[in-house]
Amino acid sequence: HCPHCGSAQVQRRIGRVAFHRGGDIESLLDNPDALDDLEKDPRALGKMMRMMKDELGEDLGPEFDEVVSRLEKGQSPEEIEQALPEFGGDDAGLGGDEGATADTKSNGDEA
Repeated sequence: HCPHCGSAQVQRRIGRVAFHRGGDIESLLDNPDALDDLEKDPRALGKMMRMMKDELGEDLGPEFDEVVSRLEKGQSPEEIEQALPEFGGDDAGLGGDEGATADTKSNGDEA
């Protein structure tokens, strides 16, 4: 029955249809030449990163959005790293030894 008028003559309507466009990213990742081109073209790199974010469907944080926005405007990764050093480099918190002490960085033997 219709929840609005109570009629028994109801038909199911198809809702919005979403299209999966994952092939764009997959084709980029399968083609090494395309990846080389991304290194030379910040705008294309930014576009690819935004596509990957959309594909994941997750919020990757304001830092990611800032970097992608700068890439899409044509700023090189090197320029972004200089302007925003906290977002890049070896100590960016991406699996590095951030917060480790001298003892934990050694071979694990305690003195």
